[in-house]
Amino acid sequence: MGVRRAFELAYTRLACGKADSPGKVYTLGPLIHNPQALEDLRQRGIEILDENNLPENLSGAVVIIRAHGISPQTEAELRERGAVVVDATCPKVKANQLKAASLAKAGYRLFLAGEESHAEIAGIRGYAQDGWLQRNSAAGSKQFLRVVGCAEEAGIAAKFLSETPEYQGPKTALLAQTTISEDEYHAIGAVILRYFPMLEIIQTICAATKERQDSLRELLDKTDAVVIAGGKDSANTRRLLNIAQASGKPCVIVETAEDIPPDFFRFETVGLAAGASTPDTVIDSIEQALAK
Repeated sequence: MGVRRAFELAYTRLACGKADSPGKVYTLGPLIHNPQALEDLRQRGIEILDENNLPENLSGAVVIIRAHGISPQTEAELRERGAVVVDATCPKVKANQLKAASLAKAGYRLFLAGEESHAEIAGIRGYAQDGWLQRNSAAGSKQFLRVVGCAEEAGIAAKFLSETPEYQGPKTALLAQTTISEDEYHAIGAVILRYFPMLEIIQTICAATKERQDSLRELLDKTDAVVIAGGKDSANTRRLLNIAQASGKPCVIVETAEDIPPDFFRFETVGLAAGASTPDTVIDSIEQALAK
């Protein structure tokens, strides 16, 4: 849903013209993690801005915030430089951002389950920092905010927090990147609970992510091999690959029909799954190639 909404906003911005903003149309970073979809946007005239190298003057330009979201600090910087900002953040991600800000403002110590370098985590972290700045914190207290990618990292961070009194806070909470697997999230939460039995585990995983992963598990029981359609830079697509690999069956990520390995055409039954950011047209073309 969030991916479709982001593209609808981008296409609508192009279709309605630039009466309110005669400059260029940009996305801040890749709108989604799918190369074919991004190439389609480029051909339609939408360029990608590098968040770490913004032009000094964006007056008259339209900047579309990606589905993964951005920090409030970066959004404020875009507006200060004159950009017209169109927020295409996935509503599920936006809810996660606002929850992080609310908890930080209340003084919570926060764990974020996800990939340190992922755009969604960067945005959530920014909202948490903004919430902390709005808080009248007690003298000498410091904000605790840690990104943990697995149960082992969670254990190290939780042990550190339990032994470091300067990070004071009324409570401790755990939030997740919306595309993390439920099994990963449960494992991370279980480790932190050993140190903080009152840990609040916030349900922030997108339901569509869980449904997609559960469907893949069912598919694996019926197939000889699995093809996963999606961008190799997509976190949720890579997680689908991890699930398929755990089954021991042959599996591969393909971005186009041309990427399907020749060996996969020799299997009697092949399953097809797709990442959340994979356009229907790409899925259809891969399905047609396999069906032939």
